[in-house]
Amino acid sequence: MLEIIIFASGRGSNLMAIQEEIESGRLKGNIRAVISNKEDAPALSFAQSKGINAIWIDPKAEGGRRGFERKALQEIGRIGSDCIALAGYMLILSGEFIRDYGKPILNIHPALLPSFPGATAQKDAIEYGVKYSGCTVHFVDEGVDTGPIIAQRAVPVLDADDVESLSARILAEEHKLYPEVLTLMAQGRIHLIDHKVYIDLLDERNYFR
Repeated sequence: MLEIIIFASGRGSNLMAIQEEIESGRLKGNIRAVISNKEDAPALSFAQSKGINAIWIDPKAEGGRRGFERKALQEIGRIGSDCIALAGYMLILSGEFIRDYGKPILNIHPALLPSFPGATAQKDAIEYGVKYSGCTVHFVDEGVDTGPIIAQRAVPVLDADDVESLSARILAEEHKLYPEVLTLMAQGRIHLIDHKVYIDLLDERNYFR
């Protein structure tokens, strides 16, 4: 069983997709807690509805980002985990947090990295005129969307696309790809060697839907 901590700042649609895969039995894992920097994050309400630990940590009350991270590490240490999955978490994790946690941290980004990192990926893709965008699951390092890439899925950019329509199509693929990557992690099939990810697959052509 893969013991997962989710960090989320918003609605938590990827959290919901991961939990659905767990409940189906396809992902042999367990969401130990959802941690948010937003008191009113819908992700916390969803966690509560599923009986998952829902933890709001107020960065202001903790003296800023580092205080928030120290409190989060305390909670994670109490609960236990194998990895952290960022799911719409809108703060950048510090290098200190990444080193202190010492276990894999994953993120999903709505672009085909290394193209279009940052918070406006869909807008940037449309403005640049690329024909394909998509989503990327990667390990988190100390940069912004610079960590080793685990898996990607491409989505065509249509001439009529705006940010909203492209974002919706990418999000639908995120909801498939993130649980698939976590399933591979639960099965011990993901290996990071010299900043490059290798995946053991029974049939790579058919695994990723």
